[in-house]
Amino acid sequence: MSDTPLVSVITIFLDAKRFLAEAIESVRAQHYERWELLLVDDGSRDGSSEIARAYAAREPHRIRVLEHAEHANLGMSASRNLGIADARGDFVALLDADDVYLPEKLAHQVRVLSAHEDAGAVYGVTQYWYSWTGAHEDASRDRPRRRGFEADSLVRPPAALARFLRDDARTPCTCGVLVRRQAIARAGGFENAFRGMFEDQVFFYKLFATSGVWIDSACLERYRQHPDSWCHRMRDLGEWDGSDLPSASRRQFLEWLGAYLEAESISDPDLEREWRHQMRQFTSPLAYRASSLARRLRGPSSRRGKD
Repeated sequence: MSDTPLVSVITIFLDAKRFLAEAIESVRAQHYERWELLLVDDGSRDGSSEIARAYAAREPHRIRVLEHAEHANLGMSASRNLGIADARGDFVALLDADDVYLPEKLAHQVRVLSAHEDAGAVYGVTQYWYSWTGAHEDASRDRPRRRGFEADSLVRPPAALARFLRDDARTPCTCGVLVRRQAIARAGGFENAFRGMFEDQVFFYKLFATSGVWIDSACLERYRQHPDSWCHRMRDLGEWDGSDLPSASRRQFLEWLGAYLEAESISDPDLEREWRHQMRQFTSPLAYRASSLARRLRGPSSRRGKD
């Protein structure tokens, strides 16, 4: 058996006919050859199921299609967990159906993660990708996602969590990470109760609470920006994480986080203070606004490390 680690790439999709083939081709174009691709169909009705099955029929030894019983739609978290449960690799990568990997993605991250045995995962600089449209006005809009951590460093648990809550740092894009299977198991996978919004945040908070994560400097994936994406739709509904207005989905996330920290006996004074501050937008809106205003007047929080 080869000593080269097998990477299980998990792509969940729901009515993704427009972009799915491009995502799959970006995996097939990888310089790293020891991968498998699990295409998890979350109840598609638009023809993307047929695209996935056609690829699996051509390369059944490395591409498989999974789905829930009776072709049900159970949401992003349950679909990712289905892929993880069926994955054979020691390393797991996530790729949404509208994003793409650059050809060196898996080879580079496998090298990095193999070199840092104390890291449960690695991620670098994901590109916000606007220029995919080919439109002149989008040509200069591509930009890197802010990380907030110093490159080429290990973030140990649970140091990142308070910084995520304060927005001093950002969780990875799902397409940005390579994760050890045992780190996913230690974190407990995704939370099925989060079908869409915050499903990635919940997983990444658990990952950073239970494993060290290596921060890399490479940009190896493109996060497609388009009006039909889940985040854009949630922004239009006022449920986006970056909104200044309180939302039901953010309250669900914060309440989950408080229960999780208590259940796991994670004690960090900075994190506890920040969690209480964030909860005030729902429990004491006037106090929250006054506290937030005071923060802005004091200036931005000092950041440890670099974007």
